[in-house]
Amino acid sequence: MFNLFISWYRRRFSDPAAATLFLMLLGGFLTIYFLGDLIGPILVALVLAYLLEWPVQHLTRLGCSRTTACVLTLLFFLGVMLLLMTGLLPSIVRQGINLAREAPVMLAKLKIYLLRLPESYPDLMDVSLAETLLNTAQARLLSIGELIVSASFSSLVNLVLVLVYLILVPLMTFFMLKDKAVLLKATNRFLPSNRDLARQVWVEMNEQIVNYIRGKVIHILVVSLANYLMFYVMGINYALLLGVGVGLSVLIPYVGAVMITAPVIIVALFQWGMSPEFAYLLIAYLVVQALDANLLVPLLFSEAMNLHPIAIIIAVLIFGGLWGFWGVFFAIPLATLVKAVVNVWPNSSRVPTRATITNPNSSTQAD
Repeated sequence: MFNLFISWYRRRFSDPAAATLFLMLLGGFLTIYFLGDLIGPILVALVLAYLLEWPVQHLTRLGCSRTTACVLTLLFFLGVMLLLMTGLLPSIVRQGINLAREAPVMLAKLKIYLLRLPESYPDLMDVSLAETLLNTAQARLLSIGELIVSASFSSLVNLVLVLVYLILVPLMTFFMLKDKAVLLKATNRFLPSNRDLARQVWVEMNEQIVNYIRGKVIHILVVSLANYLMFYVMGINYALLLGVGVGLSVLIPYVGAVMITAPVIIVALFQWGMSPEFAYLLIAYLVVQALDANLLVPLLFSEAMNLHPIAIIIAVLIFGGLWGFWGVFFAIPLATLVKAVVNVWPNSSRVPTRATITNPNSSTQAD
């Protein structure tokens, strides 16, 4: 067994570039795992820098200096965020509060409906199953209420954290954009010289990460707007809240769509009951989801579509469990990183075997 392990180790790690790549990946993993909370603002600034690099490059091609392009891009981005925060956020919070107030009434109606199901369908559902579903729903509502109360007590700490993000993140983003070449050159000085495989992985992943972050932001905006317009036209309550919720659900591939569908159905049932309006809304919602999955996602994430859905779901579960929100957000790029590392990793030792060491003149002598 020990000889088998030694043989496997020599095949996989005999190349110094492979060992360097492994150590760099291990160091990055441990840094994010143990220091993820401390470097949160740095991760946010990196995401914004990747997102804003595209307009900065276009402005520099038009004749602007790098500094001027960074200032204009960052000011425009902050202005858009300020408009969204002052225009949309109050309405979303107001609708969320109203929905939380109506949740007990919805639960009471749902309780009456579930208790009637065993009478209408005795072969499919019994009273114990209905009571179990109700107890689970009540427990979830209580946990949400406790979470809201705890959040209100820690509002001062959250306010300080928000202020830190509002001040530090724009500054770090600006300097990351302005001094990109200097920072990359300084980082290369601390990296090992034997990093050919790591350079191959970085070249492949750098462009994919840029496209992914830009595509994910566009994806959220388009899905939010499309669902909001659909909900508004159909006349459902809390159209803005539900539309933004559906848009944010795309952060979690596959799983998010399932999670957000339940609130949409509950609000529609509470408003219309089992009526034609409910059926029309459900059909329109499914059509929008189908267009998103079969048209918008392939257009924005064509390279990520090379990953199997099972691989994406496993990446969401693993990286989300390790790193929380950032693990979920970067689940697809991280899964692509694993795939890229597997593709470039050497399969066998480059050391020649005894069978390959022959006398170069042997064929001449045989002739």
